Amino acid sequence: MSTPQTAQVYITNTTDGTASITLWHTNSDYPTESASWTAAPGQTVGPLTVHFNTGLGSWTVRDYWACEINVTGGSTPGLYESSGVLQYSDWKECQLQGPDAGQNLTFTVNSQLFVINLDSGGTSTPMNPVDRVSAQAYVTNNTDGNAIITLWHENSTDGTQCSQPLAAAPGQTVGPLTVYFRLGLNVAMVLDYWALKLVVQDGSNPGVYQSQGSTLYPLWKECQLQSADSGQTLGFTVDTSTFAINLPSGGTTTGMTRTGPYAAVDNVFVLMLENHSFDNMFALSGIPGIQAATSADTNSYNGTPYAVGGGAPSGMPTDPGHEFADVVEQLCGQGVTHTPWQPYTTPINNSGFVANYATTTSEITKNNPSLPTASEYGDVMLCFDTPTQLPVIYQLATTFALCDQWHASIPGPTWPNRFFVHGASSGGWADSPSSTQIGAWMTPGFGFTYPSGKSIYDQVTANGQQWRIYVDENGPTFGGVPQVAALKGVTYQVDTNAFGTFAADVQNPYPYAYTFIEPNYGDVTGGSYEGGSSQHPMDTVTGGEALIKATYEAIRNSPLWDRSLLIVTYDEHGGFYDSVAPTAAVPPGDGAPQDLSINSGGFLFDLYGVRVPAVIVSPLIPQGVIDSTTYDHASVSATLQALFGTGWMTQRDKTAANVLPLLSLAAPRTDCPTVLNNPASAVAPRAAVAATPPDTPLPEDGNVQGFLQILAKTDVELTRGDPAETAAIQARVAAIKTVGQAEAYASEVTAKARLAGASVKPPAVPSPFAQGGG
Repeated sequence: MSTPQTAQVYITNTTDGTASITLWHTNSDYPTESASWTAAPGQTVGPLTVHFNTGLGSWTVRDYWACEINVTGGSTPGLYESSGVLQYSDWKECQLQGPDAGQNLTFTVNSQLFVINLDSGGTSTPMNPVDRVSAQAYVTNNTDGNAIITLWHENSTDGTQCSQPLAAAPGQTVGPLTVYFRLGLNVAMVLDYWALKLVVQDGSNPGVYQSQGSTLYPLWKECQLQSADSGQTLGFTVDTSTFAINLPSGGTTTGMTRTGPYAAVDNVFVLMLENHSFDNMFALSGIPGIQAATSADTNSYNGTPYAVGGGAPSGMPTDPGHEFADVVEQLCGQGVTHTPWQPYTTPINNSGFVANYATTTSEITKNNPSLPTASEYGDVMLCFDTPTQLPVIYQLATTFALCDQWHASIPGPTWPNRFFVHGASSGGWADSPSSTQIGAWMTPGFGFTYPSGKSIYDQVTANGQQWRIYVDENGPTFGGVPQVAALKGVTYQVDTNAFGTFAADVQNPYPYAYTFIEPNYGDVTGGSYEGGSSQHPMDTVTGGEALIKATYEAIRNSPLWDRSLLIVTYDEHGGFYDSVAPTAAVPPGDGAPQDLSINSGGFLFDLYGVRVPAVIVSPLIPQGVIDSTTYDHASVSATLQALFGTGWMTQRDKTAANVLPLLSLAAPRTDCPTVLNNPASAVAPRAAVAATPPDTPLPEDGNVQGFLQILAKTDVELTRGDPAETAAIQARVAAIKTVGQAEAYASEVTAKARLAGASVKPPAVPSPFAQGGG
């Protein structure tokens, strides 16, 4: 049995010049992973998250590495690449093993030597000067509209080159893109691949178009550069139907596919984190113009006042309550309950947060058994010093737009609120589902189904567009199971992708109109949620800050940036104090049942939840915008409707505000940072989380059971619904009673699903160093 693992690889430039460094890793279990950085002399850069397996099933799987540096200045300027068995064509083998799991690994490179340092051992390989030739590629816009053209070239010896988006009037030729290749018998089998994105802004056929490729490489067209092309000017042409690759040595053509309508942006990204209120993260930010709590805001419990203040703990000692009944008490006062199927309880005065934290047992489980102590009651009133404790999201909030009236979609827990971002409804759910209830969704080939029959992914597909889901797998395996995979039509590992490939993916043709990114939830089985990137209250905020940084920097430094939109928000408030009373909301009106077994408070979905942080990022947004428009998670769907015409799913997203008015600039800004602040403290290796004894009883409810049932759904889907296998899976899952059994099942299903996903997902690019091992 194999266990999925990750490690973080850093690399030090040991030349005396400035070096552009590209590092690659591959093995037969995972796709090729790569990252690029610029490093001053002696500087260490990274990380590249690398994936590998440990255990008996993986001991024969080898890991391969490659590195290229372009040195400017110093005593050895030039371009160098690592060698394997054969110069220019192979990788250096060095296997990752158990001691490397979860560790920070630091390699070194200079113009002579590439050193691979693993905790389990290491090796080195020479660096060789690169002897390559080039050509200059230009593209003529043969449409009758103004267009934006992005051109890519890729081969296995020199990697990928990409132009910046180039504005071209009808008939105008733009460029050049310098493309690199090799000559000689030893590279005769190295092929060149081309891709082009065309955004037509007006004329007779406005829209977004992507060039076609082959079955193996759907977005890349093969056309080999040869000696006759060296040093030449290459004149390509494109219109909405044809991309012509014209080389002196010959040429070819390929079709263009319309991937979406013309809109202000082509790619929308949403990163949703966990369980923090707006005031908890931004009240003490010092950002002018926001509606925020002050020290005059208080709660009282047992005669003791608790005021809003600073010094929020990076991680909470226990999990504050956030079920529907908890939030009623938090908003309306100690002991207040809601009358089922009546308008939401009033008055709302936000007076019961401390009382609820001190007394609620809704989050008490076998792996989170304790109420807070008296000295901890006031922790839910404390706020982060945003500039120093949360420097990443603070920088985004002050550089782009901060929304101070973005609310959770319901005054309740994680699962219903996450359902709202995916479907503008929770299907009538206002409670966290039990394991039995989740199991009922996981019928073969089904999963959670909205009353409307439509999710945001269905809407995008029906509109002729594509979507993509990423999950941060850098952490505990259970924590890397995405909640979105509970939905019908979304299979874990088949329809989801490892966030470790995100930065490389967006450097290449990326036809996905909508991308959802889910964090790692950390130690779910142990109940601490530590070692994740979700910013769950019991984990630190550091991992989430690192995930925000990685997401932004990947998009910012990609060819997508000028026409992209990133929304960073949180599913719900997590039981933390907020000073603003939620306002009336439009019920979804989608025929969801009135059922006390899934909505124990009899909630009418007539009120928004507590405010949560939301930052909107685009180069079309002026710096330092404060937006006080009322939003909720259905605003994601409303934004896609406004951009692409995807159509609404419920009355909630039909009437929700969209964020497009924030994109008020006529041209993209050029002052947006390419690198964000680092998190306030170093991100600890994810393996540092203390292991829960394997014989520890598994909680009978809570998130661990939810993720276990998602794994069961995945397992069933991989059998294609075979009744006998389905029955066996259900029996096996019902027999899982300990943490060890659950984690073993998670590793098994994850490995099986990853193989299934790899068999159906085309590679993002023709593999660099394609003749390498592994």
